[in-house]
Amino acid sequence: MGDNWLMLGFFKTWRRKRALRRSALDPALWRRVTGGLPFLQGLAPAEWRRLHDCTVLFLDEKEMHGARGFVLSDAVRLSIAVQACLPILNLGLDSYHGWVGIVIYPGEFKVQREEMDESGVVHEYDDALSGEAWPGGPVILSWQDIKLGAAGYNVVIHEFTHKLHMSRGDMDDFPPPHADMERERWLTAWHAAYDEFCAQVDRGMDTVIDPYASEDPAEFFAVLSEAFFTLPLAVRSIYPELYEQLALFYRQDPAARIPA
Repeated sequence: MGDNWLMLGFFKTWRRKRALRRSALDPALWRRVTGGLPFLQGLAPAEWRRLHDCTVLFLDEKEMHGARGFVLSDAVRLSIAVQACLPILNLGLDSYHGWVGIVIYPGEFKVQREEMDESGVVHEYDDALSGEAWPGGPVILSWQDIKLGAAGYNVVIHEFTHKLHMSRGDMDDFPPPHADMERERWLTAWHAAYDEFCAQVDRGMDTVIDPYASEDPAEFFAVLSEAFFTLPLAVRSIYPELYEQLALFYRQDPAARIPA
């Protein structure tokens, strides 16, 4: 078994080195796509190089498919890949192991749901979504919602951080921290922030963070993660302890990239 794992690891490393050597990303397209994503603009030169290489490997190893007649241009594929790679910039592409598919609809898509009421009656309904991540399966995205991305809202980062969560543990609670992090501080920061946020939503208060984050811990993790990358100063101001833990978890400090 040990020799097999060594061979698999060697093959993966060789394959990725070959993919990077054969990279054919159009420099003009790269500049145009990344230039339209303002939350990338503070990256250091070394971070840009890692993001470029991660994007090349992502496009090589993942499969994107258009749905409902949506034709995927190189710009669409590149935009999704770049945004998906930002959370794993310092974690590595293996963070997205165990699945390959990404399905992109031109706009919102519907998923049939079932819900049981207090009387035990099951009701079926269609739920309109902008994105969804399936355990062991694909990430599904709405291109219209990707284009509508703004500070604090990013459907690509949201769904791909769900994938990170799924790969690390129970979706009913917050994901575990890395082995070199303090588990108690991590969980304390998350639970304190989540309880405070849910109380604010219950009181009808206006919140900088999307109220949808109060649905459950998994949604709070995903929403706070997208805000961490696209609205970092606000997250650091509102939840300083949680921001510190997110910076340790993602091994990035987006707020430090923003000029004073």
